[in-house]
Amino acid sequence: MSVASRLFRRVRGGVHPPGHKNLSAEAAIREIAAPSTITIPMQQHIGAPCIPRVQKGDEVFVGTVIGDSDSFVSAPIHSSVSGKVVQVAPQPHPTGRDILSVLIENDGEYLQDPGLTVPGPWEDMESADIRRAVRDAGMVGLGGAAFPTHVKLSPPRDYPIDTVIINGAECEPFLTSDYRLMLEHPEDVLEGLQIIMRAVGAARGIVAIEDNKPQALKRMATANRGGGVEVTSLATRYPQGAEKVLIASLLGREVPSGGLPMHVGVVVNNTGTAYAIARYFSTGMPLVERVVTVTGSVVREPSNLMVRIGTSFAAAVEACGWFNAPPGKVLMGGPMMGLAQYTLEVPVIKGTSGILALSYRETEYTVPSEPICIRCGRCVDACPMGLIPTYLASYAYNERWDDLARLNIDDCFECGCCTYVCPTKNPLVQLIKTGKTELARRKKRMESRAAELAAGKDGVGDGE
Repeated sequence: MSVASRLFRRVRGGVHPPGHKNLSAEAAIREIAAPSTITIPMQQHIGAPCIPRVQKGDEVFVGTVIGDSDSFVSAPIHSSVSGKVVQVAPQPHPTGRDILSVLIENDGEYLQDPGLTVPGPWEDMESADIRRAVRDAGMVGLGGAAFPTHVKLSPPRDYPIDTVIINGAECEPFLTSDYRLMLEHPEDVLEGLQIIMRAVGAARGIVAIEDNKPQALKRMATANRGGGVEVTSLATRYPQGAEKVLIASLLGREVPSGGLPMHVGVVVNNTGTAYAIARYFSTGMPLVERVVTVTGSVVREPSNLMVRIGTSFAAAVEACGWFNAPPGKVLMGGPMMGLAQYTLEVPVIKGTSGILALSYRETEYTVPSEPICIRCGRCVDACPMGLIPTYLASYAYNERWDDLARLNIDDCFECGCCTYVCPTKNPLVQLIKTGKTELARRKKRMESRAAELAAGKDGVGDGE
């Protein structure tokens, strides 16, 4: 099959950071054993955290549900090993907080839960049954955001979906886990796309890959047997893989401010998510492992690893020969959007696409004590969402919350382009994150107060 090209459409804004993908691009995916004890947090996705379904002393198997929630925007969590629950308590989490977690003593047997079953041939299943199966499997977006997949596959009837896009851009520097999946398991990625298309009733599917990955383009095109599926190349430019940018590049549709891809008839899923869905429908095994790129200038053997959820960062790095020099910074994810880690004793979670270790020399820079803007406009030119990052950062710093809301701060998806190009090294993204967090808190307080007032008017409040 030929590869369609979409190089004619330029991404608005964006940057060209060094890729550094050569460190791990040729490293085939290899599975590593889980450590003697794994830590599985009950918060691994956007939405409501899970409530533990096990307690200390319980025996569990690979695929046993150990956490779940009644909330629609949530996803169950499963044990990735067989063994015994030794503790249910808050533990360090890659987000920097302590999160309620289930600690399991790994017996090394990896016995599967006897209740696991293959969902059935997806070709014969109704959309609702596919969505239910996807939820049962604990599927979330594996590109890093970890949004529950079954929610994405459940758009309101008012928003029919005509196109499903599999995001194979992997534009974040250093990361190559999706690239290796497309090289090694193209048939599974394509089958996952077709399952998603059936779940949402879309007639068209697109696998979008940046043109700096010619081998992946060739492998996916060769494996593609049609069925409404296209394999498409895109110009290499960060953040080409962001949902809204990808939709604009491929389809010329602009997701409205505050809107979602479904509002323009599109669902976007990550390559790893498509692969995991296909594997679940063929094996019945829920999401208990994922591919993680462990890379960076100080990693002795940069690799792509199949890692069981709950494995510590330390164990993953150790499987790559440890460090050849002390790291100056370790990130979960890539250098543009990754989260800095203060310890390696945190677990790989569903959203861990990579573990990146950089040298002291690469991470040395001075952050100004307060925002210094020279009005160069580089951040405005680089912003793919057409925002004014310097204003957003300044308003957040000066606590001008109403101005932040007026400038559509929530449209920022924190790609890091503005910080990357800023000549004065302003921590623009960090300030914008602070502003978004405070606005969310204020909104929650207002909603809580409104609910209290409404309850009082109904005669059930304290004032009645």
